[in-house]
Amino acid sequence: MEQNLSLFYGLSFLTAILAFLYAAYLYLWVKKQPVRNARIQEVAALIKEGANTFMRREYRILAKFAGVIAVIIFLLLPSPVWNGSPLVNLSMAIAYLFGTIFSAIAGKIGIMVATHSNSRAAEGAKEGMKPAFLIGFRGGAVMGLLVVGCSLFGVAAVLMIAGDSSILLGFSFGASSLALFAKAGGGIFTKTADISADLTGKVELGIAEDDPRNPAVIADNVGDNVGDVAGMGADLFDSNVAAMASALVIAESLSDGGHHTISMVFCYAILGLLSSVIGIATARIGKNGNPTRALNSSTYVTTGIFLVLTALATAICPGFSWRIWGASATGLLVGVIIGITTDYFTDDTKPIVRKVAHASGSGPAFTILSGVSYGFISALPAMVGIAVSALIAYNLCAPIGEGFAIFGIAMAAVGMLSIVGMIISNDAYGPIVDNARGLAEMGGLGEQTIATADELDSAGNTVKAVTKGFSVGAAGLTVISLLGAFMSEANAALSQAEMELITGFDIMDPSVFFGILIGAAIPAVFSAMLILGVDKNAQRMVAEIHRQFQTIPGLKAGKKGVKPDYDKCIDIATSGALKELIPAGLMTIIATLIVGFVGGPRAIGGFLLGNITSGLLLALFMSNAGGLWDNAKKYVEAGNEGGKGSEAHKAAVIGDTVGDPFKDTAGPSINTQITVVSLVASLMSGLFVAFSLFG
Repeated sequence: MEQNLSLFYGLSFLTAILAFLYAAYLYLWVKKQPVRNARIQEVAALIKEGANTFMRREYRILAKFAGVIAVIIFLLLPSPVWNGSPLVNLSMAIAYLFGTIFSAIAGKIGIMVATHSNSRAAEGAKEGMKPAFLIGFRGGAVMGLLVVGCSLFGVAAVLMIAGDSSILLGFSFGASSLALFAKAGGGIFTKTADISADLTGKVELGIAEDDPRNPAVIADNVGDNVGDVAGMGADLFDSNVAAMASALVIAESLSDGGHHTISMVFCYAILGLLSSVIGIATARIGKNGNPTRALNSSTYVTTGIFLVLTALATAICPGFSWRIWGASATGLLVGVIIGITTDYFTDDTKPIVRKVAHASGSGPAFTILSGVSYGFISALPAMVGIAVSALIAYNLCAPIGEGFAIFGIAMAAVGMLSIVGMIISNDAYGPIVDNARGLAEMGGLGEQTIATADELDSAGNTVKAVTKGFSVGAAGLTVISLLGAFMSEANAALSQAEMELITGFDIMDPSVFFGILIGAAIPAVFSAMLILGVDKNAQRMVAEIHRQFQTIPGLKAGKKGVKPDYDKCIDIATSGALKELIPAGLMTIIATLIVGFVGGPRAIGGFLLGNITSGLLLALFMSNAGGLWDNAKKYVEAGNEGGKGSEAHKAAVIGDTVGDPFKDTAGPSINTQITVVSLVASLMSGLFVAFSLFG
């Protein structure tokens, strides 16, 4: 087995290096594309500077936070340092720090590539759809390849050096905790600027979305990068690591001592990354092609390649089980189905978005009512998909032996996330072309170029909604498998303490029910704290925009040579986001600890069940409602239902401003929140067994 594992470690490192080399090639290709327009160069430099300033300040705060957590981990985990082995505790603390560092690197490089790609995509739009699409997609692909390469390299390195999958939970917790704060901070920044720019520009003054007179316009473009590129990269890095970590922890506890199963996890992760590399390399669009179709077809190609490669590997490798392959394939196919149903609710060529746009003609109240209603309905197909895939995976793998049923669910999550390289490429494409659209307008590249950029941006919005549905689905399966990992860790501690082992969570047990009720409330409170952060910050920025329009002579009239103070708005968004990013995340961690120390491991099982169920529902509802409001606004702006400046347009913009923090701040952050509390529960399981009030 050791020899078998060494082979897969070696292949993991080689595949990750291949992904890094291909990412470097794509980055250099993007950099080679020309930027001739002086105004675009100037604005792109402002966006880059603003994004880097925010990231620097955010990472400085998060470095201090990570340092404090690393010390706590060293002192207490997996058992108090004065009772256990200092070396194991040190390994856990170092693995945690490595998780935060890898996650931060993924975000930082994503920002670097996105801020190079946006100006080049704007120039490319002058030449037509094809060059602009390729620049936007390849810029996003750099991020996709790096995130997945880093996660595979990091997991293989930690497991090879530590030789203990429990240490992987520390690595995963590092990735998750940084992702939680990066997603929350970036989300608050981006939506503060977006809401302020829309309400003052479009609704009050009736000026275009990226009119350079608007003081919030650069902050809005900076926000696309720090929220939708860096935050999203850290988020999906965390999901990928958590899926692999939970599968490996369960694999080690299996009835066959983990033989073959650990190799299968690495083999499928390697083939997933290779499939994404091939999918990215073959992504193409015709001269006047449809960018949405091109992005979606790349996803389907990658899915097909993965299924074929893993089937071949399962047939060739001794000891690989077809049942586990079936669980993995189920996860991936359900992920694609969730993406397709999300597309139905958020694509402006489909009836739902058009119904919301039509309702906007009767006023903003009807925009909100219809959007909320369809948002709730849209959660059902994805929730059913997650439930069905977990049920199929569980029953497929149960006959293999004890513990394999929950391993099947973990492998369904690994399967769903296997093509995450392509998913991130599609997702990062969105903010790049969104920025390109703004730069095309500010650079005065003409209506035709702006229209091309608009079409690319609309495709980005549609595909972004699909990728969010995909990542929420994957998070759902991952946290079910993390619940299995928690049971493995808790049972090891219970066995050592000679206490009764956990075989399941009975909701009639008052400890479990206590946990369920509190766990179900946490995602709602967490979301409210993030949305209130956006609300308070946006109010400050709106006041600043009004001040500038009133006090800078000639700004509102667009007098030549008169420029707004863009930096002031960037500073408001930055300081507000940094102030609000820690409390919400900290609240979820503290709540987990309180429930664990009060009710013990059974209460924590209930807490995780409640958190997973309500978290998935809220994440799907908010992501989809926000996406459909955004595309309803774009549908009206394209000349439908009265077009720009109409009452329907004003109502649709208000719907979009409500949806902004839903889809880009709270919704996607809930995935990470669920993962973080699951990992905290697993890491602290020994302490909950030893020191709980009613456990």
